[in-house]
Amino acid sequence: MNHAESDGRGHQPDPANTRLLRDALAQFATGVTVVTACAHDDAPEPVGMTVNSFASVSLDPALILWSAARSSFRHAHFTATDAFAVHVLRHDQEALAKRFTKRGEGFEGLSYRLNAAGVPLIDDTLARFECVTEARHDGGDHTIIIGRVTRFVKGAGTDPLLFAGGQFGRFLPDQRS
Repeated sequence: MNHAESDGRGHQPDPANTRLLRDALAQFATGVTVVTACAHDDAPEPVGMTVNSFASVSLDPALILWSAARSSFRHAHFTATDAFAVHVLRHDQEALAKRFTKRGEGFEGLSYRLNAAGVPLIDDTLARFECVTEARHDGGDHTIIIGRVTRFVKGAGTDPLLFAGGQFGRFLPDQRS
């Protein structure tokens, strides 16, 4: 621990060295989702991205948000689409999360189906939110995407896949009740 840490003064964000900020942000555990859409280029193709920036915004109207990194080659697809789905993953779906990371195989060999809007849906997740794009906002090196929920599914189970400190894990509830 350096002097700024021990006396509580902290650090100022430094765009040239984001590691300290990333390490501090990693102390906050988040759920893990896979966001899917259909890339509408010359030939429609399903696209997906593993995301931990998912959050609820409003119950009335039903709105959620997530953030797409501008550095992702999939960013253009998600910022251009009118519809997408957010799949909340179970604790045992780490392999599914890794399919939709930078070096993952994506939809190759994965079973999915399309909804009426052409969005790829993955079954058997903890929850799924089918959305139409409500708004997009500049968020620095990300685009914040707000979706209006048009349909949702609460799957079986209550044990989500979590991400903290650069690792996948799970929530173990306190059994002292």
